[in-house]
Amino acid sequence: MENALAQLCGSQPTDPLPVWMKGHIGICFNQLVLSSIPNLIFALTSACHAGAHRRSSRCLLNPLWVCRMAVSFIISLLSLTDMVLGCLFPWQVPYTMEMLCGGVACLSWITHFLALLSLRKSWCTQSRGPITLMLPVLLLIPSLVITLVGFIQEGTTSKPLQPVLLSRFSLLCLRLCCIIVYVGAFLVGFRWFRPSYSLSINADDDQSPLLTSFYTPERQHPTEDGESWLSRFFYFWLNPLLRQGAQGGLKHSGDVLHLPHYLGTARICQHFQSKCSSTILRLLPTLHASFGAHYYALGLLKLGAVILAFLGPLLLNLLVNFMESAEEPLSSGILYTLGLFTSCFLGALLQNQYTHEVNKLILAVRASVLTSVYRKALRGIGTGLAGFSKGEIVNFMSTDADRISNFCRSFHEVWSLPLQFSVTLYLLYLQVGVAFLGGLGLALLLLPINKVIANRIVVNNSDLLKHKDARVKLMTELLSGMRVVKFYTWEKHFAQAVTSLREKELRSLRALKMLDAVCVYLWAALPVLISIITFITYVLLGHQLTAAKVFTALALVGMLILPLNNFPWVLNGVLEAKVSLDRIQLFMNLPEQDLLNYYSQEPPVDLSSALELHNTAFSWVPEESENSGSLQLFIKGLSVHKGALVGVVGKVGCGKSSLLAALTGELSRSGGKLFASHQELGFGFAAQEPWIQFATIRENILFGKEFNEKLYQDVVEACALNDDLSILPSGDQTEVGENGVTLSGGQKARLALARAVYQDKDMYLLDDPLAAVDADVAAHLMDKCILGILKNKTRILCTHRTELLDKADILVLMEGGKIMSTGTPDKILPLVESSQNRGSRGQTQKNHVFYPDEQSLEEDEKEVENQGNPAQPITAQMGQEEKQEGAVALQVYWAYWKAVGGCLAGSVLLALFMMQASRNISDWWLSHWISSLQDSPRNVSLTNITPSFFPSASLLLFSQGGLVSPITLVHSADNNSSLDITFYLSVYGGIAVANSVFTALRAFLFAFGTVHAAVIVHRRLLSSVLMATVTFFDSTPMGRIINRFSSDLYCVDDSLPFILNIFLALMFGLLGMLIMISYGLPWILPILLPLCLLYYYLQRFYRHSSRELKRLQSITLSPIYTHFSETLTGLTTIRATRHADRFEAECLSRLEVNQRCMFASNSAVQWLDIRLQMIGVIVVAAISIIAIIQHQKKSGDPGLVGLALSYALSITGILSGLISSFTQTEAMMVSVERTEEYSTTLPSEPTEGSLQVESDWPSKGHIEFRNVVLCYRPGLPNALDSVSFTISPGEKIGIVGRTGSGKSTLFLALFRMMELKLGNILIDNIPACQLNLELLRSRLAIIPQDAFLFSGSVRVNLDPLSHHTDVEILEVLVQCHLQEVVMRIGGLDADVGDRGKNFSLGQRQLLCLARALLTHAKILCIDEATASVDHQTDELLQKTIRERFRGRTVLTIAHRLNTIMDSDRVLVMHAGKVAELDSPANLSKREDSNFYRLIHSGQL
Repeated sequence: MENALAQLCGSQPTDPLPVWMKGHIGICFNQLVLSSIPNLIFALTSACHAGAHRRSSRCLLNPLWVCRMAVSFIISLLSLTDMVLGCLFPWQVPYTMEMLCGGVACLSWITHFLALLSLRKSWCTQSRGPITLMLPVLLLIPSLVITLVGFIQEGTTSKPLQPVLLSRFSLLCLRLCCIIVYVGAFLVGFRWFRPSYSLSINADDDQSPLLTSFYTPERQHPTEDGESWLSRFFYFWLNPLLRQGAQGGLKHSGDVLHLPHYLGTARICQHFQSKCSSTILRLLPTLHASFGAHYYALGLLKLGAVILAFLGPLLLNLLVNFMESAEEPLSSGILYTLGLFTSCFLGALLQNQYTHEVNKLILAVRASVLTSVYRKALRGIGTGLAGFSKGEIVNFMSTDADRISNFCRSFHEVWSLPLQFSVTLYLLYLQVGVAFLGGLGLALLLLPINKVIANRIVVNNSDLLKHKDARVKLMTELLSGMRVVKFYTWEKHFAQAVTSLREKELRSLRALKMLDAVCVYLWAALPVLISIITFITYVLLGHQLTAAKVFTALALVGMLILPLNNFPWVLNGVLEAKVSLDRIQLFMNLPEQDLLNYYSQEPPVDLSSALELHNTAFSWVPEESENSGSLQLFIKGLSVHKGALVGVVGKVGCGKSSLLAALTGELSRSGGKLFASHQELGFGFAAQEPWIQFATIRENILFGKEFNEKLYQDVVEACALNDDLSILPSGDQTEVGENGVTLSGGQKARLALARAVYQDKDMYLLDDPLAAVDADVAAHLMDKCILGILKNKTRILCTHRTELLDKADILVLMEGGKIMSTGTPDKILPLVESSQNRGSRGQTQKNHVFYPDEQSLEEDEKEVENQGNPAQPITAQMGQEEKQEGAVALQVYWAYWKAVGGCLAGSVLLALFMMQASRNISDWWLSHWISSLQDSPRNVSLTNITPSFFPSASLLLFSQGGLVSPITLVHSADNNSSLDITFYLSVYGGIAVANSVFTALRAFLFAFGTVHAAVIVHRRLLSSVLMATVTFFDSTPMGRIINRFSSDLYCVDDSLPFILNIFLALMFGLLGMLIMISYGLPWILPILLPLCLLYYYLQRFYRHSSRELKRLQSITLSPIYTHFSETLTGLTTIRATRHADRFEAECLSRLEVNQRCMFASNSAVQWLDIRLQMIGVIVVAAISIIAIIQHQKKSGDPGLVGLALSYALSITGILSGLISSFTQTEAMMVSVERTEEYSTTLPSEPTEGSLQVESDWPSKGHIEFRNVVLCYRPGLPNALDSVSFTISPGEKIGIVGRTGSGKSTLFLALFRMMELKLGNILIDNIPACQLNLELLRSRLAIIPQDAFLFSGSVRVNLDPLSHHTDVEILEVLVQCHLQEVVMRIGGLDADVGDRGKNFSLGQRQLLCLARALLTHAKILCIDEATASVDHQTDELLQKTIRERFRGRTVLTIAHRLNTIMDSDRVLVMHAGKVAELDSPANLSKREDSNFYRLIHSGQL
């Protein structure tokens, strides 16, 4: 190389590139280094920008832009002319150098001219353009100025004049003038033009910390697409978003940039599905086929980064050898510095781009897995989906999908880390020979221990997921029935149940953290142990230790830290991905609905038939499964003509809802024929339990269909919704809560019916839509809707209200899953009573076991029902989750500190400090050893470097821990004394042992602290949520709450401790490094000071956007979970109406929004990383220059200089990691912030009371309402308005009124579910508001309208507090006609299933009745508790209630008036007021009374 440079420059081989000659900078150095390199950079940046996205529209060119184009072209001509003159008449250098440098300059300006030409349309409204087009121009000025000074010193302008030199001097002056004009045009353009919008995605280079531009929020094209190479490498396209975040503009997900076109969620999923080669999706093969080729190609980037990582130490070795040698010329040191700069620069780019591309691939894999799970849930057969709980499926979408996608990070590490390990071992072998096998043997002996740890990690991870599934499942059930839980005062019971599951989860988490601590300790101790074993082996083999051997071996052992530390984590990530892949694959193996085979495609014999079934059997379990005991439907024959109204009647559990489920395709069919006309278009379906979306009332009715005003008004009128809409503040634009929590039961039923009617299908399947409405509304629905607007449709109506079926065309009587009889109403209705009489003896309840016949799939879902309260409108704003803004408050950090524990947290910090101090002292000791060896005359090193051994003969390596001396082939004239070696090694060993002890303390204390914090955070969160008011649950989507208990809590448990551990270690490491650098190399301080300022500015600019993007990411994740849960809840309705495709598109849309936030967040991290890496590259170059200067001055202590140099080389990595880890810690603290928000700010119920009562209170059952006024929320109308009445002890009161009149609100007020605005309620003459809340509710009894059951045994569901014996429980089961069905499924220990899915809806209501019968309360409230049972069973149950509660006060809300006709008095509510209160006999005689109108509406 020296000879080539000498020939090129015309210099001596001993100094081929002289930097300083005759008092000024060497001409060759000036042209080759100061001119050619900046010109190459200038050409490269211009070429990169030439590929930018451009507008196709025409616009007028800016004159300043034209000026810059003209100047660029002129300078290229001037450079060409100067090159020609230089070649013909060389000056001080050979013509080859003139041609090389002149050609590079000419080429760079031509390239720049072409770039300006290509960008003219993109920047026609902004004269500046990207600042990166101008910055390299400034780099060209120093070389031109130096050349100009050289011409002047040569006497070019003095006589006698030299024409050639004078011409070149003139050309040079013109070039400088043109550059000044160019820069002026750029600067003037900045002041002159202030564009209103930007036209290129590269318009990002004006105002960010390094490279910025103007921001256009209306960017229509996807981000990153069409960007130049430079913009892609340095993420200039992200600058507008980060600037917007720094200015506080990232408030909504719409503010985030679009995904690149090829990362669009719909496009990714379409590509992924196209690679599926079978009906059953094999996840791993399909992922491989979709993304494998691209992923393997990324391995080349990883390989390049690994190679460059080893190239850096080789060049550093050459540089340090140059420093130690007095013979090498200065030009060699400069070349080594340039090579080091280039390798670090390219290595940083490759590693950064690799990480960015892997992050994008992770997004693609995540989208594929999430949508596949959703698609399977949407299209899987209903009988198969019953085997998975909602908690499991939600975890498939969250934890498991993340683990599978994160596998993309792990796979390339699997081969790259062993490669690094092998190369390092080879270099160690070159130094100590076979002695390295001693240390390697120790490492191999530790492999079984690592294997055991890895196995335990897998086992505990599986247990952790299993316990988390169970906890999330229980929380889902708890939140869905929170109102009932509060009625029964079961908060403590459920808190104990959740805490018990949490304790099992924490047991696994605690074991994982302890295993992590063991790993940290082993990894920290392993390098020291390997070093000691290696040295002992080396001595035992008969060799003498030397300082060179010791430090070289220590350096190489230090290089083993990275692969040894990371490889277990990588393997752990792979194993976790495997576990999650197997879990999801089991779900994917479910077969999908095949409607073409399910329905007969042959036309019916009678073309007028809309529905035909012949010898068809249906089951709730898959056809191939054992189904002993499960309900079997067998339809021998059923034919329904088009336009007919078919009524399906029968006792509870006879199979009515199962028949409708069979018709919609939810059951497994075996044999026979099922024909349904136009089934491919779907059915109009109204489920027995109304499913309402979290949307406006109009959106619920339209259900994705276009708005037709006439049809819409007809449907609203037919479904009796006009009066309800008129009292809502926003009419049909009022948002109902999640699952319709702000609507009463009757309103939800009518809204679901309206949705079905608006779909305008040919066939309607109506599952008891009249059960939840009062008598006059039921008559209206029958006349105006079922017999009115649907009169020309085929209608199949299941109902217990047989009095409304007299106009049906045909009735079907079912019993035990079979059709007992069909015929006209006159023929069938007399048989209904006969069938029910037989069933009253408990002989016809054939729905014995594990699968429901009444909408089982509807019952596995979260559902928060409002107990008939009037509509509580939620504004659109209340539907959006609030997002905290600005930095995470110090109170959040303080809350986490207290959760860890003050003493424990202080101990962790102390252990960290001692660990870092011992590490720095050990490094200082090594530098002291080196200095003492340098001063010793006994140690004379003779270096013998041969070409064949060049890589191993001289290699300087630096570890994270300290200095590594040069590796040379050393022949020592006089070895170190064994006494010195023993002394230095003993001291170093003692320090290393101390460091290992402190490392172990830090690891285990941190593990204990973070687990303790996880316990406290969950405990406070659970307590706060359980004590929250009912209005909170009404106005908050359950998915949002579940997100706190799922994703946020997982972050607090695992993610936050992991990144916080790294942050604390880096922070203390930085403190130690700064102290050591200041001590060893003060010259670096002038460089570090501005660097620290730049770091501060960068991180401050970046962190604003980073935390907002994290918050947006969390907020946009909740709607995905909410939509998924909502889909599972309404799965039957969605599939029956054939809206699966629309819901799948909605899922893609919500996922796209979340993916955009994740992509922006990941890209922001890489934006910061590349800038920190580039600053690090500059620091490396600056340190090399300092080393060269010290070499020239022959100053400095080699030991201290080497120590400072080793730290300085790694400080940029530490700073980069510190900012990154702090940003991630702050982002993770958002989860603590969100849990803390719920722990401290939720409105809680006032539990304490000022009055004490007797143990038998209430002993009488006297109730008095005094001028009670209740309002659900400020600004809404009063739900109860001046309500006053008195109920005597033991009196039976029936409560009736139109839906939304305030009936159920009376119960809410009585149980203090909401505090009164005015007035008072007295129970046995004691004000309820002054009693302890738990005491009050525990002394009252209620049978809610919504039958709430939770997972567990029948015994636990009936008596969760274990207050009663089995005999008492069995007795009430007999009275509720449930003993036989309970005994058949396994007795009191039988599992009721998720939310009671093993029972029909009617049977669940009976179980809730049995629960109430166990109570001894003096006051019983019944809220339409038997709406879903037949009349005969209802009468028997009412008789049982009268007998069991004789002498007690009973308040009954009823829509069936015959239920309350034997009441002592009837309370008629209207618009929140008491309209009438008198005996049924008196009210039925008053023709002007509301009660009289109800009686004569034909509903008795």
